[in-house]
Amino acid sequence: MSFTEEIQRRRTFGIISHPDAGKTTLTEKLLLFGGAIQEAGAVKNNKIKKSATSDFMEIERQRGISVATSVLAFLYKDKKINILDTPGHKDFAEDTFRTLTAVDSVIVVIDVAKGVEEQTEKLVEVCRMRNIPIIVFINKLDREGKDAFDLLDEVEQKLGLSVTPLSFPIGMGYDFKGIYNIYEKNINLFSGDSKKNIEETIAFDNLENSELEKIIGSGAAEQLRENLELVKGVYPAFDKELYSKSEQQPVFFGSALNNFGVRELLDCFVDIAPSPRAKNAEERLVNANEKQMTGFVFKIHANMDPKHRDRLAFVKIVSGTFERNKPYLHVRQDKKLKFSSPNAFFAEKKEIVDISYPGDIVGLHDTGNFKIGDTLTEGEILHYKGIPSFSPEHFRYINNADPMKSKQLYKGIDQLMDEGVAQLFTLEMNGRKVIGTVGALQFEVIQYRLEHEYGAKCSYENFPIYKACWVDPDDLKNEEFKEFRRVKQKFLAKDKRGQLVFLADSQFSLQMTQQKYPSVKLHMVSEFE
Repeated sequence: MSFTEEIQRRRTFGIISHPDAGKTTLTEKLLLFGGAIQEAGAVKNNKIKKSATSDFMEIERQRGISVATSVLAFLYKDKKINILDTPGHKDFAEDTFRTLTAVDSVIVVIDVAKGVEEQTEKLVEVCRMRNIPIIVFINKLDREGKDAFDLLDEVEQKLGLSVTPLSFPIGMGYDFKGIYNIYEKNINLFSGDSKKNIEETIAFDNLENSELEKIIGSGAAEQLRENLELVKGVYPAFDKELYSKSEQQPVFFGSALNNFGVRELLDCFVDIAPSPRAKNAEERLVNANEKQMTGFVFKIHANMDPKHRDRLAFVKIVSGTFERNKPYLHVRQDKKLKFSSPNAFFAEKKEIVDISYPGDIVGLHDTGNFKIGDTLTEGEILHYKGIPSFSPEHFRYINNADPMKSKQLYKGIDQLMDEGVAQLFTLEMNGRKVIGTVGALQFEVIQYRLEHEYGAKCSYENFPIYKACWVDPDDLKNEEFKEFRRVKQKFLAKDKRGQLVFLADSQFSLQMTQQKYPSVKLHMVSEFE
């Protein structure tokens, strides 16, 4: 296959949603269709010991939530599909924002009963800012939920999308009969048998056909015809061009747990979703079909295999081909690196790959060279942008609970911070370490992982801080800055990269500081250097 054909057959997308809308389940069912796994592990059902393929960490299996973004790939209809399954839990929003820098399109999963939830609103806003094409999947139709038209309205209003349904449910909850596929003009009947891997469909070109009554009953048939009439009248016809510009969003209905409506979603997705798109670097726009390899690190995962202390840096290939054992320039460190065993991920297996194309995600074994946002090229100086770290919301002192293990503790903290799990601040006054996170659940994750992966125990102590602000002094010798530094000494810290950070203990003190020292600029976001 030619280089251009390889790019055309790639589809790299993320699945985003509120916790519990069924995102991990949908990921599993997509893998099932791709033949990548034989059976899907129900996430909630403890009777099945096999837990979801995309949930790596022990803590995820215990809680039934996804904490880390996992990368899964499979082949379907000769297309190579890369899924990035993101954590839905809002405590891990940063990980999700970063993942959105590495996808070319997105599937948003919405729970039929709960409708649009706040976490979904935030994530969709990020997608809209970046013009990422979106497909909406309304899940759990086998349960009672909101009316289909009400849901479509809610998606339009709350998420600011302009939707067009490409499938429509016949009934819902206990009288759920199936789905009419507007995109392919056929009916998929729901048998309620979750053991069946793939449901049969019946082609219906003409809805006036009297066979319809025989199959779903006259009441349901009448209702379906009316609904489809209404869909035609209210919603615009699907336009692929508008979808790819992120100006129109197709909607599908289904039940991922019962593997229902998933094939329709996948078939349409493979057909319309964009192949790898151009990406902005600070220097210029980089197109996927350029011959020179470029890529960036959007995630680092330590200890993917607890038996080996390994760190994997996940690199999204933006242009050119990434080849095994070929030296590439690590732009930030200005040195050449070679990778003898780059990994690709096929469902639950990691495989060593010789060559990867734009859109692919490659896992590189890392001994501490990489940070999030790093760029690899064949020599050109490029910096991909858009991977900031945000001011944390929660702060705690971290203390060593076992003095014999301080080396393990510091190594563990160091690696987890590189992963972007949380941020570490060292107080200038006494060198105490403070951890800042976006959500409180992360403290548990850190404690758990330090103990289970590094054999170190830590305890926390409250540290009442309102916000961390990165200090950007215009002139270090300036008198005002010196005074700021003297007066605010006990609230100053350094972040992991040695940047000066001001830890404000309340909104009021932050405002007062800004008024008193106008030349000292304080930022809520640090763009990764």
